[in-house]
Amino acid sequence: MKSVLDSNRPIYIQIKETIEEDILNGRLLPDEQIPSNSQLVSHYNINPVTVLKGINLLVDEGIIYKKRGLGMYVSPDAPEKLKKRFSQAFFQEQIEPLTALAKPLGFSLQEIHEMIDSAWKGEKND
Repeated sequence: MKSVLDSNRPIYIQIKETIEEDILNGRLLPDEQIPSNSQLVSHYNINPVTVLKGINLLVDEGIIYKKRGLGMYVSPDAPEKLKKRFSQAFFQEQIEPLTALAKPLGFSLQEIHEMIDSAWKGEKND
């Protein structure tokens, strides 16, 4: 769990995103229980309705499910669902704008690959 939430964004969205990040990063595994509503309320010192709103979004998306009387658990296919959604968003938000800018600048596909390889390795592009 994140230690602090951003005051400039809806808290329920940040609760949802925190759980999604924990699933994607393997901190929460399929069929593993997520932190309880009361744990999230206590940890972030927020209203229980706010937590419930974020949790319900995850339930609606099939990312988590409820075991009656036991709590909320990560759906078996949650990592794959999240990777697919984030991959699509990454393509639309990063790759398409990158190519739209690179083409008019005259970069070849090979040059773009080299720049990405360099950035991946943490090297500076001079």
